Parts: sequence; structure tokens; C-alpha cells
Amino acid sequence: MGFPVVPQPLKYWLLDHPSIVWFRWSPTQSWGSTWPFLITSITAYITTALTLHVILKIFRRRRPVPLGPIPAIHSLAMSLISVTIFTGMLFSAGAEIRDTRWLWRRTRTTPIEWFLCFPLGIRPSGRVFFWSYVFYLSRFLHLLRTFFIILRHRKLSFFRLFNHSILLLMSFLWLEFSQSFQVLGILFSTLVYSVVYGYRFWTEIGLPSKSFTFTVNCQMVLLGCNLVCHFGVLSLHFLRGGCNGIGAWVFNSVLNAAILMLFLKSYVNMYCQRKNTSVAHHSSFDGVEDLSKQGNLIAKLKT
Repeated sequence: MGFPVVPQPLKYWLLDHPSIVWFRWSPTQSWGSTWPFLITSITAYITTALTLHVILKIFRRRRPVPLGPIPAIHSLAMSLISVTIFTGMLFSAGAEIRDTRWLWRRTRTTPIEWFLCFPLGIRPSGRVFFWSYVFYLSRFLHLLRTFFIILRHRKLSFFRLFNHSILLLMSFLWLEFSQSFQVLGILFSTLVYSVVYGYRFWTEIGLPSKSFTFTVNCQMVLLGCNLVCHFGVLSLHFLRGGCNGIGAWVFNSVLNAAILMLFLKSYVNMYCQRKNTSVAHHSSFDGVEDLSKQGNLIAKLKT
């Protein structure tokens, strides 16, 4: 598997910076790496979102709260951060494959197998886990979109709260248990997020949008890729003698299945609503045509 050559000016900042090379996931060296911090953060997120939603309901505010350029700046920042994480993770994976190729020849491990199944005993340190840590931190910035939607549209769904909380939890588990599959998971996610948030920035600044379902379809592609890769992890776990962090992977798989079911339910409901709206539009148009025909017939009878 070939990887693109890293331009020299970027190599230091993406691969060779001491903070990247000597990164280690630990409570003393990594901010936000403890279970109490994670639980407190998720609880505070859900509580704040519910409180804000209730306050707007109590005061019966119908107009959206003006946010100015904040949502556009947030979308642009998330898109650029996602591109940076994708690039850093891709090049870091290439460097990891290059540096450990001698060991893989002994164990007959291919790059694809390493992407899906970490060897047993791997520690959360080094380049790959640094970018996994950056991805984990970016999930906190991702939570802000919930509050934008509440302030603008006064809408708060269980699926949004559940989805964002689970994504934060899963990114934490990737680091805590050195879980397999996280490299591909981060590459898929950041690639999709860079496109989705770029599209949202495009619409936020007033440029024409093609369809609201664009972001929904991108997320469907992401869930589909994750589902296929999960089968690969499971097969390699039994064929190769075990994958690191398989317990956390099983837990994540259950959460991913729950997210997929909720997302499919929302997707089907949205599709049915659009179909019913289209049918109602055509029915009303046919009704107008029928009234017009009846009016012409009455006019002819009178003459």
C-alpha cells in the first residue's frame, strides 16, 4: 500500500513534532483523559441543552436568536480541523507502516489487517494516537452545533443528544483501550465531516444549496462504511488470534448499531414526509384542474 510523500514543510508539523512523536495517552499528560471528566462533560452537555430548550419554550420565543457569523465560522473551523486530522492520520499511518514493516513480515500482517486489527498489547502512544486524541478533542467543538439548532429552530431531538454523546464516548474509548479499527474510523469520519461542514459553511454564507439531504446521505455513507469494516474486524479477531481492545470494540459496535437504527428511522420518516408533501401538492393541483373543468362545463351548459 503506497502513501503520498509528505511535503517537507508539513512533515515536521504533521509527523515529527515532539508533541506528536512522544505523545502518550495518560491522565497526567493528556487533558480530558479521565472517566470523571468524560462523564461530567456528557452530563453537562445534555443538561445545558435541555435547560436552554426549556427556557425558550417557557418564554415562547418564536423568532430565531440571531447568531451572526458564528455558525459559519464554526462550520469552516470544523471543516479545516477535519481536513487536518485526516491528513495527519493518513501520513502517520503511513509512517507507522514504514517503521514497523520488519515486524509485520514475521507475523505476516498486511497494512489492511493493521488498519482493522491492532496487535495485542499495543499502547496508546505515538503519532497515530496523537491524531486520535485531536479527533477526540474536536468532538467537544462538534457539540456546539446542538446549541445553534436550539437557538435558531427551537428544536431538540433525542437522536441528536444521543448521537453526539455517543460519538464523544466512542472517541474516548478508542484511546483508553487502544481499540482496533480506530484509524479507519477516524479517516472515514474526518473525510465525511470535512465535506459536510464545508457544505454547511457554503450555505451559511448565503450561497445556493443543492439539497438538504446532501448531509444526510453523507452520514449514511459513513455509517455504511463503518458497518462493513466492523465485519472485517470481527473476522480478523478470530482468524488472527485476537485484536487489541476487542471488548471496547464490542461495546462500540452495539452503540453504532443503536445509532444506525435511530438514523434509519429518522431517514425513513424524512423521506415519507417529503413524499407525502409531494403527493399533497399534486393532489391539490389535480383538484384545481377538476374545479376548472367543472367551471367550464357549467359555463357551456348556461350558454
